[in-house]
Amino acid sequence: MIYGDGQDWLKAERKKVVLFGMSGLGKTHVSNLLRGDGDWFHYSVDYRIGTRYMGEHIADNAKKHAMQVPFLRHLLMTDSIYIGSNITFNNLTPLSTYLGKPGDPDKGGLTFAEYMRRQEQHMEAEVAALLDTAHFSERALRLYGYPHFVCDSGGSICEVVDPADPEDPVLKALESEALLIWLKGSEAHTEELIRRFDRAPKPMYYQTRFLTEGWAAYQEETGQGPEEIDPDAFVRWSYGRALAHRQPRYAAMAERGVTVTAEEVSQIRTAADFETLVARALDRR
Repeated sequence: MIYGDGQDWLKAERKKVVLFGMSGLGKTHVSNLLRGDGDWFHYSVDYRIGTRYMGEHIADNAKKHAMQVPFLRHLLMTDSIYIGSNITFNNLTPLSTYLGKPGDPDKGGLTFAEYMRRQEQHMEAEVAALLDTAHFSERALRLYGYPHFVCDSGGSICEVVDPADPEDPVLKALESEALLIWLKGSEAHTEELIRRFDRAPKPMYYQTRFLTEGWAAYQEETGQGPEEIDPDAFVRWSYGRALAHRQPRYAAMAERGVTVTAEEVSQIRTAADFETLVARALDRR
């Protein structure tokens, strides 16, 4: 780790962290709070994915749908309108909508092959965006003069790395640049995340094997064919399984850094609170 203990961290002229954990536990909230302090640069991996690496895919998908409407088709073909996504740190809907959900086409479902193709695109984009962390850390200081740096990673980071491999290239690159911090939720948080997801299911990225096995298991369990499956029902079913699947992977990643609980994070009000919390986490390793 780049910081030996709490005092080493508190005295550091440059504080650099990578926040990871399930979506909904406070990564972006903390990142926004730190950015608001004025001394922290906020690098959002999901935003980087949606703009730099998946932006063209997202825009092309929107254009494809627009081309099915004669009025919009004419405007597009004559370069009279522009179609793009308005993705922001706090609104990743264009990215999640592009990833889509497999199942009944009448309910907006994709074929499983197309769904997996987009998942593969996301995996490649996420790896590239994570490896951009060092570049943005250096750029934040050189170009903008920010002394501190927070990388707000996506919830699927544990799917694109191998936490058990000490030579995993992405994790090695991250831990050589910043302190890895796991925002760990409790069982109560897990239940709330499931309830929240059940109210508004959204596309997510999962490992190929996890999805392939889940797709087959869901069909066997329901007796439904691929084009009969309700896309929302499938992603709800997958989400609950994903929480259990990801937890040990996050825990293994945390061996390379420190752990803070979601309850501790919820008490943070200032950048100084965050710095104190990280110092305590380093000292209790």
